Amino acid sequence: MRYPFVTGGSDFIQGDEAIARAAIMAGCRFYAGYPITPASEIFEAMALYLPLVDGVSIQMEDEIGSIAAIIGASWAGAKAMTATSGPGFSLMQENLGYAVMTETPIVVVNMQRGGPSTGQPTLPAQGDMMQAIWGTHGDHMLIVLVPSTVQEAFDFTVRAFNLAEKYRTPVVVLGDAEIAHMRERVNIPKPEEIKVVNRKLPRTPEEERMPFGDPDGDGVPPMPIFGRGYRTYVTGLTHDESGHPKTVDREIHERLIKRIFRKILDNKADIISYHEYELEDAEVAIVATGIVSRSAMRAVKMLRERGVKVGLLKLDTIWPFDFDMIKKLAERVHRIYVPEMNLGQLYHLVKEGAEGLAEVTLIDKIGGEVHTPGEIVKRIERGERR
Repeated sequence: MRYPFVTGGSDFIQGDEAIARAAIMAGCRFYAGYPITPASEIFEAMALYLPLVDGVSIQMEDEIGSIAAIIGASWAGAKAMTATSGPGFSLMQENLGYAVMTETPIVVVNMQRGGPSTGQPTLPAQGDMMQAIWGTHGDHMLIVLVPSTVQEAFDFTVRAFNLAEKYRTPVVVLGDAEIAHMRERVNIPKPEEIKVVNRKLPRTPEEERMPFGDPDGDGVPPMPIFGRGYRTYVTGLTHDESGHPKTVDREIHERLIKRIFRKILDNKADIISYHEYELEDAEVAIVATGIVSRSAMRAVKMLRERGVKVGLLKLDTIWPFDFDMIKKLAERVHRIYVPEMNLGQLYHLVKEGAEGLAEVTLIDKIGGEVHTPGEIVKRIERGERR
């Protein structure tokens, strides 16, 4: 496959452009979206590139139609993606739950901006973390990845498609306006260097007739493709292994929902990704994700130069969340600082994981400006003098 952009080398590109290129190299051949700042450049790049690789890009009437279209495309056998920002992501929540319930592999990119409502369209924020995890209704489980560089925007998008296909689940790539519009040097692998995971298809007529069964015992049913065999039932109602609605049977509902949870939670070691910096001898820890982790990393260097034993835990996956890892961190340090561009969202997860073993302190900032390293340093120095 020849791609209409650089491969096997590096290019100086925006985060949105990196996401589009990564999606195509991961096998995405259908994109549906609606323009919204700061994700519109993803749409523009997909509209440019997809027709050149026999793919389809379409503008829908709104974000509700966009996610509905990619769910349909996925059931027709295509790897599919949409991208939006906060207001559009809110509109997608019901269909995101439908994708969870129907176990439809899709990728949804949310480049966050300041909110609520229309908010600050051109400025970054991290205010959608809770929405990405718990935005839709009912008991549900999905995967949320958070890039902090343009290179990670590329790498995590490839990984998002692979996880979506491997576990037959929606995956959210949660970026922000800063990553979306920042330009950095990105290493783009050769096509043969990229690991691409394809979905598990039915191997027998029996598996095809049971699109929500579990023949391998791993919680991930083989997924049939519409129009290629046996008639498939797909519904957001509680359903049995054949897909037929069973809305008043408690045991069937419990079996279905717990399997959807199990296929993710039993594979946390494969799904969860993080990086540690200077934590070996740390007495104080910073836990950060996304764009703020860049400032946090610089703050660690500055504090180390001043004799403060501090380290950084950079979370690349915020859901599923590794509460055990936070507990182990809290056993090693006396205080954990959580800088984030909101009034406290990741903070609550970290505080729950710490179980009172270490004090957890929020360093919040809103208004569309990323924390400076100096601001983080000042807050930690002030806290450690208490």
